[in-house]
Formats: sequence, C-alpha cells, structure tokens
Amino acid sequence: MSNALKTVYCGLGWLFVALGVIGVALPVVPTTPFMLLALWMFSKSSRRFHDWLFNHKLFGGPLQKWQEHRVIPLPVKLCSTSMMALSFIIMVMFSPMSWWSHALVGLVMLYGAWFVLSKPSRAPAQVAQEGVS
Repeated sequence: MSNALKTVYCGLGWLFVALGVIGVALPVVPTTPFMLLALWMFSKSSRRFHDWLFNHKLFGGPLQKWQEHRVIPLPVKLCSTSMMALSFIIMVMFSPMSWWSHALVGLVMLYGAWFVLSKPSRAPAQVAQEGVS
C-alpha cells in the first residue's frame, strides 16, 4: 500500500476517533460504530494506533468484544433502534421528502435495526457463566 493511501486511512481513522469521542458527550452521535471504523482504518495504516485504540481503557473493551464475538450490548441495541425509530418518525412528520424517499430511508433503517438486533448481546463465556449461577 502506498504511503499516500496509508496517510488517508490514518487521517480518516483520527476523524472517526474524534467523532466517537464527540459521541461520548452527545447521545445522538454513536460512539462504537465510529470507533470500529477508526480501528479498521488504523489496521490499514498504523499498527501502533490500532493497538492503542484496541487496548484503550474506555474504548478497547467494546471493540475487543465486537472483534471476538460480534457482540453489541443490549443498552446499545436499545439506544440505536430507539434513535432510528425516533429519527424516522421526525423525518416523516417534518420532512418534505416524497413518500418513496421516506420508504427508502425506512428500509435502510430497518436493515440497520435488523443488523444490530441480530447480533448477540453478550459474549458466549458471559452467557455460560450466567447460566451456571
């Protein structure tokens, strides 16, 4: 991979880290998807930044759970699907878009909700431990 392309990936990685950090303070901005994008960008550009983010004390845990087991915690599922539904309702009520535009956006949101809800909420070891208790 060329140095110019690595620089682009690295720059995008830092942009996504910044957006993810903003998401910590603003509940309408998702943190984890931006951090996942940043992690992927860093995997293409900088092993050092990738390892830093992957092992970060705040962001590392969810990233590791996603990589190992494709886990999306239940609170994240509830928040993301609720925000999608609320956004869709607001869009339909206040947007002058045509009905087919609303339908298209609704289908994309439905796919997003299906994707999020189809992933496990806990890692397999966590599920097994809770079953034993």
